[in-house]
Amino acid sequence: MFILYVFRSEDSIATLKSNTKLTYRDAGVNIDAGNALIEAIKPLAAQTARPGASGLLGGFGGLFDLKSAGFKDPILVAATDGVGTKLKIAIAANKHDTIGIDLVAMCVNDLVVQGAQPLFFLDYFATGKLENKIVETVVAGIADGCQQAGSALIGGETAEMPGHYEKNDYDLAGFAVGAMERHDDIDGSDINVGDIVLGLASSGIHSNGYSLVRKIVDESGLSYFEPAPFNSGMSLGDALLEPTIIYVNAIKVAREVGNIKGIAHITGGGLLENLPRILPDGKCAALNLNSWSKSPVFSWLIEKGSIEISEMLRTFNCGIGMVIIVSADKASAISEAIKATGQPATPIGVIESRNEREPVLIQGDWV
Repeated sequence: MFILYVFRSEDSIATLKSNTKLTYRDAGVNIDAGNALIEAIKPLAAQTARPGASGLLGGFGGLFDLKSAGFKDPILVAATDGVGTKLKIAIAANKHDTIGIDLVAMCVNDLVVQGAQPLFFLDYFATGKLENKIVETVVAGIADGCQQAGSALIGGETAEMPGHYEKNDYDLAGFAVGAMERHDDIDGSDINVGDIVLGLASSGIHSNGYSLVRKIVDESGLSYFEPAPFNSGMSLGDALLEPTIIYVNAIKVAREVGNIKGIAHITGGGLLENLPRILPDGKCAALNLNSWSKSPVFSWLIEKGSIEISEMLRTFNCGIGMVIIVSADKASAISEAIKATGQPATPIGVIESRNEREPVLIQGDWV
């Protein structure tokens, strides 16, 4: 009798399941919410319209007219990136309005170092459960970053993937395309001994090294909602989420003043890993560590994490978000032109013959 009962019970459940009409929403994907989101972000994209792109969303692919943008014989340059585990802090601090700026910055800053002008941007947002207000806030930040960069937001993808991501988690990726006229690229091949290394200040940590930052915060027992130990006027979360600087305008102005021989975006790997990427064979960069100001957050990380200076320099930007290499006779004029845009810039070193030395030589003390 027991076996018969169990069999009938399973049979009834099977019958019930066969009569249940499932929807995509039952599986955790809300199509209506997705459609509402697209309508909500259309005005944000429209604000980023520029010559070559209307800023309108809704097609299967985004369009860009290079001729309307003024190019005659263009070379396209593409870059893709994310913001790493800085996202974890944005989620933990429930602050989503600046992480989109970071996403754009990480992509377009990689374009301008090649000599390209950013043209258009696409984003990818993936989450376990679509929360439209959060997505709208993130995309508003992306649109803000695009406007700063002169780049049109021409499309993207929002993926709701229950079971793949936790309910409150999300991930971001960005894709940027720029262009330059043929032979206008900046590749570092003209860098010579005696050239000056100009450092463009960062706003803070930018978007690299956050796994180490989070470990230090966790081991310190701090909350992202309490005052930042290095900036009492801000919460720790707000201070750590200071957005990455978009250097597009500063580089544009610098190029108008004089020839730029090389540019390096100082991201993961810091000065020690990124500066060598643009140095020709036989050259090295001798940097004076005490020649530039450093945000208090870096000294706090050193103290709380007992981090060696060498480890700081290969993990964080340490106060320099972009490096420009110029001839000595143009350094002052270019530096002043950049400063006039509101972007701090200062000489931080000089190019020397390598002579079997390291590609980046660090002199002076951390101050």
